[in-house]
Amino acid sequence: MEVQNMREQPLLQSNRRILDSRCALNELYPIARLTHKLEVLNMSSTTSSSTTVDRNQSYTIELIKPEDHAAVLSMLKTFFFKDEPLNTFLNLGECSDLEKYSMKSLSDNCSYKAVNKSGDIIGVFINGLLKRPAATDAPPEKAADGCSHPKFKKILGLMDHVEEKFNIFDIYPNEEQILDGKILSVDTNYRGMGIAGKLTERAYEFMLANQISVYHVMCTSHYSAVVMEKLGFHEVFNMQFADYKKDGEVVFKPAAPHVGVRVLVKELGKEVPKSLL
Repeated sequence: MEVQNMREQPLLQSNRRILDSRCALNELYPIARLTHKLEVLNMSSTTSSSTTVDRNQSYTIELIKPEDHAAVLSMLKTFFFKDEPLNTFLNLGECSDLEKYSMKSLSDNCSYKAVNKSGDIIGVFINGLLKRPAATDAPPEKAADGCSHPKFKKILGLMDHVEEKFNIFDIYPNEEQILDGKILSVDTNYRGMGIAGKLTERAYEFMLANQISVYHVMCTSHYSAVVMEKLGFHEVFNMQFADYKKDGEVVFKPAAPHVGVRVLVKELGKEVPKSLL
């Protein structure tokens, strides 16, 4: 899925000013100060490391390019896959289908990496684009149908179920395209440095430059949802894991406090739809 190129730098500078006033992040939700709370974010795993880093060192936020894919995947294996609640509950282990699923949206050119002064990737926010289907489009193939891994197929089945029950475009009838936040992960050695917040800010810039007004995330981790709420996202859908059953049996029973799926959104410069008030 291709997207248009970013506009010229002067427009981005203007958009940053618009972002400050519309989202009120500088006064209400200062991202750099909030992201010390991301040390409990389950999108970024709780995997620990004894590596000592300079907490004052600089880093840059950059677009993830094709040549970064191997390094991004390596980071996800270390800091995300092992501790995501559903993966942990199922004891998922190595899963090539999960790897492919996690990386497939990189071609949308709206995913970002944090890079330290040594050139190492220390954080990523993988995003994709959701496009409103045309009335003549055939129903999309269910994600679980093409999965050969029996455990990961269960996770995809849950996502398919959520999509059947909830359509984000029903809430936003005037939006043709929405940014979908898929995986936010930060190296545990670099937590508390504002990296996740800066990755999110960079995604906001992409949205403004491409006239996208809604940022969508689906959280299966309680901690992830809490952090996104701290960043100004609000809930539009939730479903308890206890309510998702196959053949009368609950499929997922992850450890507390992970109790369900939540969909949250952030609007740039738009009122919360009246249907959600």
